[in-house]
Amino acid sequence: MRKLCLLFLLIGTYCYAGEKKYTVDSPDGKIQLAIIQTDAGELTYQLSVKRKQVIDASALGLKTEDGLTFPFRGWKMGKVTRNKVNSVWKPLWGKRAVVPDKYNEMKLSFVNEAKSSDALEVVARAYNEGVAFRYVSPQGTGSALELTTFNFAGDYTAWFYNGERHNIGPERLTETDGERLPVMTVKAADDLYLAVHEAYLDEGEPLKLKSEKGQCLFSVSVKPHLLHAGYQSAWRVVLCGNRPGDLVDSHLLELLNPEPSGDYDFSWVKPGVALWDWRINGAQWEGFHYTMSYPSWERMVDFAAEQGFAYLVLDANWYGPEFEQGSDPVKGDKARDVRKLIQYGKQKGVGIWLYLNDVGGRNYPLEETLKQYGAWEAAGVKYGFMAGDAEEKNTRTRSITEMCARYKLLVDFHDYPVHPYGQMRTWPNAVTREYCKAQLDGHEIFYPKTFVTSVFVNMIAGPIDMNNGMFDLRQGKTTRSDNNQEVPSTVVSEAARTLITFSGATIIPDIPEYYRKYPALLRFLSAQKMPWLESKTLDGEIGEYIVMMRQAEDGVFLVGAATNEESRTLRVPLSFLGKGDYEAEIVEDGENAHYLSNRETIKVSKKKVTRNEVLNIKLAPGGGTCIRIFKKVCQNAVLSQFPGGGELKLLSSFDTPSLNIQFNVLIYF
Repeated sequence: MRKLCLLFLLIGTYCYAGEKKYTVDSPDGKIQLAIIQTDAGELTYQLSVKRKQVIDASALGLKTEDGLTFPFRGWKMGKVTRNKVNSVWKPLWGKRAVVPDKYNEMKLSFVNEAKSSDALEVVARAYNEGVAFRYVSPQGTGSALELTTFNFAGDYTAWFYNGERHNIGPERLTETDGERLPVMTVKAADDLYLAVHEAYLDEGEPLKLKSEKGQCLFSVSVKPHLLHAGYQSAWRVVLCGNRPGDLVDSHLLELLNPEPSGDYDFSWVKPGVALWDWRINGAQWEGFHYTMSYPSWERMVDFAAEQGFAYLVLDANWYGPEFEQGSDPVKGDKARDVRKLIQYGKQKGVGIWLYLNDVGGRNYPLEETLKQYGAWEAAGVKYGFMAGDAEEKNTRTRSITEMCARYKLLVDFHDYPVHPYGQMRTWPNAVTREYCKAQLDGHEIFYPKTFVTSVFVNMIAGPIDMNNGMFDLRQGKTTRSDNNQEVPSTVVSEAARTLITFSGATIIPDIPEYYRKYPALLRFLSAQKMPWLESKTLDGEIGEYIVMMRQAEDGVFLVGAATNEESRTLRVPLSFLGKGDYEAEIVEDGENAHYLSNRETIKVSKKKVTRNEVLNIKLAPGGGTCIRIFKKVCQNAVLSQFPGGGELKLLSSFDTPSLNIQFNVLIYF
């Protein structure tokens, strides 16, 4: 009997009266996806995590224009193919340098007995981080509506992406009524979190979900698929984790996308911190008036070079009013100054990003424009306000990304972009998207609580461009030209959010002088040297708080914590450190700090730490904490020997991240 049970487990196929059940388990055995075919040919699936069913019988399949569903009665199972993969992916940039790519795969092939040309494959994969499935049409003709549903096993709590507005949630599944946008993040239990999204959206309409009040059932709500030979739908993905941070840390969406084409060399792609000219406009400091023009740009490039920041982003109107039909994105307005700036930045080691509005992208030959930007040696393109419906925008986004890759340009899509779906694996130049509300545009929606919600919802989809890091928080009392309102934050939490938010281009919005006001926080920003070697969400609860650790390219460990409107004390174990002694520079909110008042008070301390220690950090209401941990290197060098045994010795000490070097010359006799 034991041998028989083992055989069933290996094959993963169970037969009951009237149905066949095919299963695929995660490599660690904790997650199981079961696909069931009834005697009527109907296809459903179930999902279990740690032997607890979290998604009950849910529909699979497609429905043709003439009302026929497949697979259904008369469709037979052709074959079942199984595969195991145990590999690694080493991305050019991402949350970590080495990503395990380990999963079990099952392919179910169905054929219409009456018409052998009708065929359908359901491909399912189980990872330790979740499951994914998609439809493949080997022949394909006409169009078909997707029947996929997610029938949750309980009335769980959920949060949803909501465009450039507050995230929806928390709400009970039975409270949901109408259409929702992914990411859908679900709390199924205190130790079980799920997220529903999609990966590898090669064609078709981006995912939408629909539910009716009183139910726990969500259906895929997209336009019919246009089936053609070799058609592959996007992967339907359910991420699983013990904590919400497990969903944030996952690379599953990227792994479901193909490797880059051999036609492109992406070795030039470099993530990094970028300054931004949009929010500096109107600022004044000791007689200098910041504008979106060459003198300010040069000043920003100098500061970026000084701090080791990779880029400066030039925003709208550099080539003329962005929405005017006649604004030429190559020859207009300040184009001559921009070309001069790019060369100046090149001398300083700072790349220049150029804004391009969809109006200019459509009214002038787009590929010629991007080719010209590449010839100028621009670093990237920020593409704004793309027109069209969701499917059109997805197609255009993919086309622009490919053109940018051709001319060695990074790309950032803004203003209601198509959601990320792991595309940065195939296109490493697609470094970020405004799949959120950029912070300073969103005073009407941005509060501490919204940030610690969106990082567990929006950011699961991929890198997002939120533009945190404003240090002048009293915007209403300054002369900034756009959205000059007070920022509901503390200066420490603003710095922490730059680290917490995952992006291949961390775009920070303030002038150099405000960053220099807070040397410890500036050191924290400058230490964010990408690509990251490792990332881990150390702690967090949706809508409450988050603690994020990232290890920089030079080995320095950075920790950023942010809370909602409540103050709190958190314990941060340092078990992620290696062996040996480290030095930690800890920046916390000052006494009586508050996100609505006393925003700019900070407390800085240093202490020696090891991996066995636990730090207790205190966060003010709406506040944060920034921690920089590094190994102190001391070197002694004998420069000269003196008669009688004396020597001239140079004692040098420096901390590796900031390269703050002190030299002490001691003479021994």
